[in-house]
Amino acid sequence: MLCTIPGIGERTAQNVIAEIGLDMSVFPSAQHLASWAGQCPGNDQSAGKRRSGKTRKGSKWLNIALKEAAMAATSTTDSYLQTLYRRKKAQGGHNKAIGAVKHSIICAIWHMLTTGEIYRDLGPDHFTARNPERQTRRLVDQLQRLGHTVTLQTTSTAGLVAA
Repeated sequence: MLCTIPGIGERTAQNVIAEIGLDMSVFPSAQHLASWAGQCPGNDQSAGKRRSGKTRKGSKWLNIALKEAAMAATSTTDSYLQTLYRRKKAQGGHNKAIGAVKHSIICAIWHMLTTGEIYRDLGPDHFTARNPERQTRRLVDQLQRLGHTVTLQTTSTAGLVAA
């Protein structure tokens, strides 16, 4: 069942199950599992100042298995995890992007083991479909920076089209 997640093979699934077990009633939510596994960013604040955001230590072997799965998932084509990696890499670099993918994978594992469902990929256009106006603004701004004048017209079939 875990092998339906992009990047997770049979051996990786066995390693993950060996580390976290099959009983997810121990973890009230996916975030609790991710925190226990050491896959959440840290939160160290004092007097309103943010200090370290380093993740806490979790199982060494689980971390290795999740890192291998995340690295493999970033090279799959047309998947949500690859899109997530590319977005996060542009924002914070390779290591933070891999950390975000590992967090997403461990949360998906919790949901799969809790509900018994197989993995449903959100698709590479998940972020665009979630907020199409943001994508439109970004593309219009990009065209304007290149020296083009853009006029938008709505069409009845396709949403927004640049004229």
